[in-house]
Amino acid sequence: MADDLRVMEVLDATVKAHGAEAAMKVKRGGAWQTTSWKEYQAGVRKTARGFMALGLAPGQGVAIIGYNCPEWFLADVGAIAAGGVPAGIYTTCTGEQCQYIADHCDAPIVVAENAQQLAKFLAVRDRLPKVKAYVVMHGEASGENVHTWAQLLALADTISDEQLDARIAAQKLDDTATLIYTSGTTGTPKAVMITHRNITWVASQTVKQVDTRPGDRIVSYLPLSHIAEQVVSLHTPMLIGACTWFAESMEQLGDNLREIHPNMFLGVPRVWEKIQAKMMAAGAQNSPMKKKIAAWARKKGLAGGYAEQRGEGKPFLYGLANKLVFSKVRERLGLDQCRYLATSAAPISKDTLEFFLSLGLPVLEIYGMSECTGPATISLPNKYRTGKAGFALPGAELKIAEDGEVCMRGKHVFKGYFKDETATAEAIDKDGWLHSGDIGVIDDDGFLRITDRKKDLLITAGGENVAPQLIEGHLKGIAAISQAVVVGDRMKYLAALLTLDPEKIAGAAATVGSPAKDVDEARACERFNAWLQKEIDRVNGGLARVQTIKKWVVVKGDFSVDGGELTPTLKIKRKVVREKYKSEIDSLYV
Repeated sequence: MADDLRVMEVLDATVKAHGAEAAMKVKRGGAWQTTSWKEYQAGVRKTARGFMALGLAPGQGVAIIGYNCPEWFLADVGAIAAGGVPAGIYTTCTGEQCQYIADHCDAPIVVAENAQQLAKFLAVRDRLPKVKAYVVMHGEASGENVHTWAQLLALADTISDEQLDARIAAQKLDDTATLIYTSGTTGTPKAVMITHRNITWVASQTVKQVDTRPGDRIVSYLPLSHIAEQVVSLHTPMLIGACTWFAESMEQLGDNLREIHPNMFLGVPRVWEKIQAKMMAAGAQNSPMKKKIAAWARKKGLAGGYAEQRGEGKPFLYGLANKLVFSKVRERLGLDQCRYLATSAAPISKDTLEFFLSLGLPVLEIYGMSECTGPATISLPNKYRTGKAGFALPGAELKIAEDGEVCMRGKHVFKGYFKDETATAEAIDKDGWLHSGDIGVIDDDGFLRITDRKKDLLITAGGENVAPQLIEGHLKGIAAISQAVVVGDRMKYLAALLTLDPEKIAGAAATVGSPAKDVDEARACERFNAWLQKEIDRVNGGLARVQTIKKWVVVKGDFSVDGGELTPTLKIKRKVVREKYKSEIDSLYV
């Protein structure tokens, strides 16, 4: 069984079964270059020997920063092979954050994508006494203890295969295989210790549940410093013998999807929201007849999606809607051969889920966290509920504690936080239950619905606990709204900060007779704001009195990672938002 194997044993087995087949594809010089599984294994072993030559000892970290590419995989798995512990760093991290992680994981080696990422470390190298060597994945590099990728591989010749084999043989199932640094909505990131058993068990369960096949095409584009992307594009393909295609960039993802035609695709909510916005903008340009056909088809699609969830047959003429509209949409998106579409990492609005459901593209929710090696729940094409986060991953346990907190237990639960026994004891109780910090409910069919973050609950001046994420999900369902943050802790009423999606403004404005074309014009337009108020009143109508939004303001621009309001996994940093928009918030309580 794969879940009883260490990472290198999984790679060995796949090379034995699929050695000559494609493991990775990357576009360089305008053409896709292929690495076979046999070449992948050889590259991993050479990288591992290079790390050993640079002084990597068992248990030490290897800090890796860069966009997804074959060298990232080789550095990660090469570190594991050498007995080291890879620690991915988000490309958006500052020099200070890079310094903290490299030092915290005891890394003698830093692997950086290019000179730009390397510069972050060199600027603080006087505070990195443990780092002995810097390796650059792409381009030339020079300086004290700085090596190019080619120079790293050349150093491998000074270490024998027998020395590497001894390192691999010494590894145990419960050894830490990788460190995942939580992006953190507050405070310093914690280092999640993920073991060989954690990784191979989760990959094994994924393969058992999801229709994955050798040779499947999977796109790697989300940050590899996040556990979800490692499970989806690194470890699951390694187990099954699928091929990982590296997107050229987030900006070129749409073009790459149309080239690759993936068989499974994971998108964080923001990715699905951006696809939705572009499709709606394109649809607004259609002729009246095409708009009518699309509206009819989407009505059939939504009814068909919900019928499927109830175990009923599709409505009359669903097949025609599929032929006229859905099949063409799938082809245009490059998702025509995709058997599994998923979303995870942050809450997604029901509006977005129903948009894709209405186009015959059910986006399946997965709930989890780094501390349980990614998924705690799973949704499947024949077993899902729109707006619910799936059912417990088979082989693992899920429960709701007395205070409403979601807890999980099983082989996917992490070993603990590196160098933080106190935080570990707070996260995992004496019975082995991992406490998520999320509040949720499980329905009679076993489907989980997340209602809020335990620590994000707002307590009004009247002493009532209110879950902001539930309200924010409804507000984000309003056309043109990109992000919503509900405020009002210890205040008499709730208010909201809203941002607008530039790609949706013109379309929404035109439908209500507003001339607004951008954020500034929309903020200043009385007609647009009157429409927004009506939409917020509609949302309020479906909420309890204490949950209603009494005042709101549209802020300039949108929340972003660069702006500091979002984590790299696009979760809201509430503390940053409260501090950055203090004057706007204060104005809501005058």
